[in-house]
Amino acid sequence: MWILVLCLIAIAVTAACAELLTRNKGEKGQPATGSELQQSEPGTGQECCGQHAICEKESLLAAVSRKIEYYDDEELDRLQGIPSDKYTREEEEEFRNVFYTMLPEDVAGWIRSLQLRGIALPDSLKDEVLLIVSERRTDHPVT
Repeated sequence: MWILVLCLIAIAVTAACAELLTRNKGEKGQPATGSELQQSEPGTGQECCGQHAICEKESLLAAVSRKIEYYDDEELDRLQGIPSDKYTREEEEEFRNVFYTMLPEDVAGWIRSLQLRGIALPDSLKDEVLLIVSERRTDHPVT
């Protein structure tokens, strides 16, 4: 009798865990919107909730080296500290030139590099970047 009860409890716990994992996977698989592409500054108290494409990548920074990697974009360093909605057309075009010449698998690393360097991605590019990152995650899920 006790064996049967323990088996039923084990099955219920397993089912509950499977449900939680499935629910979490479903939320993370949803594409983020442009407004969700926010770069939180270190020490500002903003924490990643783990449900957005870029936010998740940023949360992985703790496990990644803080060494800055450049993607032939050293000229963007002069734009450090400018808010994402304050770029001129020419400055936005500089970001576009870098973005459209890189491989899709390099986009997430480029975003990490910009974040580490304190460079905000222009608002006009955020949707396109999110699309590439979301497609890349769908095609090549992280395990």
